Amino acid sequence: MSSTQFQVGCELNYNVASQGAFIFNVSVINNGFQRIVTESFVTEPPLPVFESRSPVEEKRHHRFLAQPGLLKVRYSAKVELMHHRQLPELVPQVAPGDLPSEVLPYLYPSRYCESDKLTRLTQHEFGKYPPGFTQVTAICNYLRDNIEYLRGSTSPSTSAYDTVTERAGVCRDFAHLAIAFCRALSIPARFVSGYVINLEPPDFHAYFEAYLGGRWYIFDPTRLSPQTSFVRIGTGRDAADTSFATIFGAVQFTSMKVIMEYIDGAPPEFTTDAISTS
Repeated sequence: MSSTQFQVGCELNYNVASQGAFIFNVSVINNGFQRIVTESFVTEPPLPVFESRSPVEEKRHHRFLAQPGLLKVRYSAKVELMHHRQLPELVPQVAPGDLPSEVLPYLYPSRYCESDKLTRLTQHEFGKYPPGFTQVTAICNYLRDNIEYLRGSTSPSTSAYDTVTERAGVCRDFAHLAIAFCRALSIPARFVSGYVINLEPPDFHAYFEAYLGGRWYIFDPTRLSPQTSFVRIGTGRDAADTSFATIFGAVQFTSMKVIMEYIDGAPPEFTTDAISTS
């Protein structure tokens, strides 16, 4: 098992017109395959910040109140990734009756992943492939070949059903459609937000994980960045569960900067191996 270190972070700027309540989900998580070496979360002006971790999905929240004026939020972390690699042919689908109870919610349709509306198309396109990693890879290949990656082509309300109709979208839409196809094949799949390297322009990224062979494996149908560079922020049934900022009050978002840099260890790479970080 090789390890790689990255520096990640973001800077978010706001103009607060009246007292606002902020909930941020921009901090990376700690688990057996992703270790936080150092990190900081600060605000300008300095404010009392409260941290909580979701008891269900892997994600952390930072919450605070801000008074009228300019607000800057900075998050920075040094993270070490340690990937589990497996040969694709050794990563089978898990029968629904054998799935752990905590995985079952990721089988069902959700707000942006209407798998129940895509059953016929899913069976027609992917029913011919061997169940497991090969079948999920076929889904990613289909999206790459048939959906145009087009910035500004969708909105926050765009769903998987919309994307397969319009044939265009961004990383969020690619992830939603792939998740819907997986669930229509009885493969649990979840939405993931994270930091990844080499995005232009730098931004938060959305990808997905499928539960296969007793683990969550990483997939990204956009193929914009090496899988071994993905640093997880949070997971959920779809994007509604992983918003990087939830704000209550009269607040104007003014600018954002996202940072993801390779520091040391095994260089990030595109690979045909099955990669898991959980």
